[in-house]
Amino acid sequence: MMKKLLPTSTAGSLPKPAWLAQPETLWSPWRLADDELIAGKQDALRLALQAQQQAGVDIISDGEQTRQHFVTTFIEHLDGVDFQQRKTVKIRNRYDASVPVVTDAVARPKSVFVEDATFLRQQTNQPIKWALPGPMTMIDTLYDDHYKSREKLAWEFAKILNQEARELEAAGVDIIQFDEPAFNVFFDEVNDWGIAALEKAVEGLKCETAVHICYGYGIKANTDWKQTLGEEWRQYEDIFPKIQASAIDIVSVECHNSRVPMELIELIRGKKVMVGAIDVATSTVETPQEVAQTLRNALQFVDADKLYPSTNCGMTPLSRTVAAAKMKALCDGADIVRRELSA
Repeated sequence: MMKKLLPTSTAGSLPKPAWLAQPETLWSPWRLADDELIAGKQDALRLALQAQQQAGVDIISDGEQTRQHFVTTFIEHLDGVDFQQRKTVKIRNRYDASVPVVTDAVARPKSVFVEDATFLRQQTNQPIKWALPGPMTMIDTLYDDHYKSREKLAWEFAKILNQEARELEAAGVDIIQFDEPAFNVFFDEVNDWGIAALEKAVEGLKCETAVHICYGYGIKANTDWKQTLGEEWRQYEDIFPKIQASAIDIVSVECHNSRVPMELIELIRGKKVMVGAIDVATSTVETPQEVAQTLRNALQFVDADKLYPSTNCGMTPLSRTVAAAKMKALCDGADIVRRELSA
């Protein structure tokens, strides 16, 4: 699909325009409604595409311009989940949140993102990547009052995600990415059934598939958690061996300005790796040289034809100016290493 060496991409969200949602704010309510909101989302998609193209990004994403939340926007479109009934749960064992309740069998009455993906596909001939929430992260964002089993609910979500993914593939999406930050927390469940659920979600797909496993946005709950992880963040070590043996094509990992030992990437040797070379928890813009050094470090443990330079996570909490500069640094840094490899 991507013949260019070191093709660049972003891992997740991009900042939304101020007329669409509150800037530099996670999960901000829409500032438009009805037909204006539909048109506004499409305009935002065009701007996100333009920003990526101007920076030199190779694999284009929607920047999550049409969704408020990377998990609940998908869940809102499903049957069996009551958003009026709320319960407080601890998200990824870190912070309390008021979440909707699963009250009946979950089902997907119609596609969620296919119209948006079709619109983006019409705007560009570049490869496009679309992110969906992973099954384990979905169940960690709800209160289950029906299945009474995390594994059973994850399996039902995996089947629903597979339906959506197949339609996204048919709409022209080249890479479907599943966001699984929960994989960095619930290690026993990941190995017992989490990866199996993820493989169910990708069943039958011919496009490339990716799993994004990060340490989260730069919000206080996440940065406080990171302070408890010690000098080396070795969470990947617990799950990479089984991911290496899975059907997933690409693994997205956080690297720059983190305490993840780079040698852990060796555990997924043979997979394509989206190497996070941009820190999304700071407004400080990396230099191309810093990006290049992160990529050089990663090349000790992943073959050059399998390395995809990327961001650590999404950039919604940043300003559009900072996000654009970070994307440019990512692409310029990748170009430095690309020239070195060619030489």
